Amino acid sequence: MQATDLGAYYFHQGTNFEAYKYLGCTLTFEDGGKYVYTFRVWAPNADAVALISDFSGWESPLALSRVTERGVFELSYTSMSSLEGLSYKYRIYRDGREFDKGDPYARFSRGYDDGASVIFTDDGFEWGDKSWLAYRSRTVVEAEGVFLPTPINVYELHIGSFMRHEGDNSYLGYRELAEILPSYVKSMGYTHVEFLPVHEFPYDGSWGYQVCGFYAVSSRFGNPTDFKYLINALHKAGIGVIIDWVPAHFPKDAWGLFEFDGSPLYEYQGEDRKESSWQTRFFDLGREEVQSFLISNALYFLREFHIDGLRVDAVASMLYLDFDRRPGEWVPNSDGTNENREAAAFLRKFNSAVHGEFPDVLTIAEESTAHGGLTSPVYNGGFGFDLKWNMGWANDFYDYVSTDPYFRRYKHKALNFPLMYAFSENYVLPISHDEVVHGKRSFIDKMFGEYEDKFLEARAALLLQMTYPGKKLTFMGTEYAQFREWDFENSLEWFMLDYPKHREFRAYVSALNSFYLSHSELWEIDFDERGFKWIYPDEQDKNLVAFKRLNLRGEEIIVIISFSGASQEISLKVKPDNLEVLFDTGNFATRSDFVLENGLGAKIIMPRFSGVVLKENKKKINIKPKHKEKRNVL
Repeated sequence: MQATDLGAYYFHQGTNFEAYKYLGCTLTFEDGGKYVYTFRVWAPNADAVALISDFSGWESPLALSRVTERGVFELSYTSMSSLEGLSYKYRIYRDGREFDKGDPYARFSRGYDDGASVIFTDDGFEWGDKSWLAYRSRTVVEAEGVFLPTPINVYELHIGSFMRHEGDNSYLGYRELAEILPSYVKSMGYTHVEFLPVHEFPYDGSWGYQVCGFYAVSSRFGNPTDFKYLINALHKAGIGVIIDWVPAHFPKDAWGLFEFDGSPLYEYQGEDRKESSWQTRFFDLGREEVQSFLISNALYFLREFHIDGLRVDAVASMLYLDFDRRPGEWVPNSDGTNENREAAAFLRKFNSAVHGEFPDVLTIAEESTAHGGLTSPVYNGGFGFDLKWNMGWANDFYDYVSTDPYFRRYKHKALNFPLMYAFSENYVLPISHDEVVHGKRSFIDKMFGEYEDKFLEARAALLLQMTYPGKKLTFMGTEYAQFREWDFENSLEWFMLDYPKHREFRAYVSALNSFYLSHSELWEIDFDERGFKWIYPDEQDKNLVAFKRLNLRGEEIIVIISFSGASQEISLKVKPDNLEVLFDTGNFATRSDFVLENGLGAKIIMPRFSGVVLKENKKKINIKPKHKEKRNVL
């Protein structure tokens, strides 16, 4: 059996996790310096398939031959010169119709409405990130019974609107961004960037979430080599790179995966599963060739682009048969349940494949329900993700800070209820792009009250995010308190930094991030109750919480945060002389006013909308390791 035969066999079995080396356009050489380009495409329902291109003629189709019973077509094309950078499409013939499609495995594309695939073979890029990859291997681990005892503070970013050229409002390219982004992210104290989808997509208004070219990075910003250059620059600066990955659905643009060979192929066929409320098509995750396509795609970006994490979008839409459907629009399982078992099996297969090859790469679920086991190991019946966005925390917390402080007592569960389930999954606390658009207001503008109060409340809110258990994610623009909602068609309003309030706010966020990075109490034990102790969970009448965070050495810090519109007093059973102020939100009068002797312990005067982090100097007590199931195990 030839290597190509094995490639076809495993592709049709759903286990070819290098499918991009078999399908698409591959290059070999013959004697005499001839370039041999082999084109392969899966189109089982097509009557015929042909290649149209820059080099063979757009109206002079070259026929491909069917080479597998399950529908792979192939053509070898020999050229005396390189075809690098030239474009092509597949012409599909079906039932008297013909239509042109981009190559699903193309590594580059013209994108937009055209969608022609571009030949892009190995670019010979030389990576310079060995030190980063070694660091990643050392830190994405389990230590002393604790998973991921390392700081993770993510800066979420949309490449098209982070910053644009002045004058014509055109995009910055990947290489231009590489000159700006690494130093900015590093100086602000973030550990990772997370890019909204970078794969090729036609419609800017989808923010990249309606992907047509899954193997091609968006040509809006440059070519694949340029994107590698950006990732390499970030890695050399000590910044990890996470990308959004969208295996749930794809749009109905003509050149994409939509009814690729004249009928549903990559998508489900049944009307109860085929189309989403976003007017996109759901992947048929039970089909073996689709599994090979998607899992190979994830591994392609990890192998070829050294990506450090995949944030899997819209997991709930994959897991539930009745997701966003009314009664009568979906068909339950034979036992009446609503879980999409094919999708569940696919997600386990995906995580097993990723972690089998890359145990130090993070997979992160964006899942909006309370479905259990997302971050439990596959061998234990879980789904095998490393992390999950805590969207419930975010929604409740935004509602809380938007409420008049006088009425916040009735919504105090937003502050204490998250700790009831905080350790049921490995959570990320997200302040994400989804929550600063479509009338939801920017983060700073969610805060109740007048201009001055909003800045004070936002400082306290970010202190809570950074000190509660869980890894952190913040969307661009939040760090300097942009008031305007995020607008994907324009740059962030960097001119706001001309105003003192916004400069001061960014300096505060930078200081807060730096404090987070330098205090292991805030990240060594994020997913275990041993890392958290309540002091005051139920002070609803004071709009206040107080708690402790602990590291693996048993060292403690004390966090007190007040969302009250009035100054108030809180007592601690500690000796004032033993207390050290580590950090505060900056609206205390003087640090000497923080702690006052009252005979029994310490009392602290908390100004309105304020927070403080304290340390009691006392003897250390080591926390004994507790057995916890290892992550990233098949």
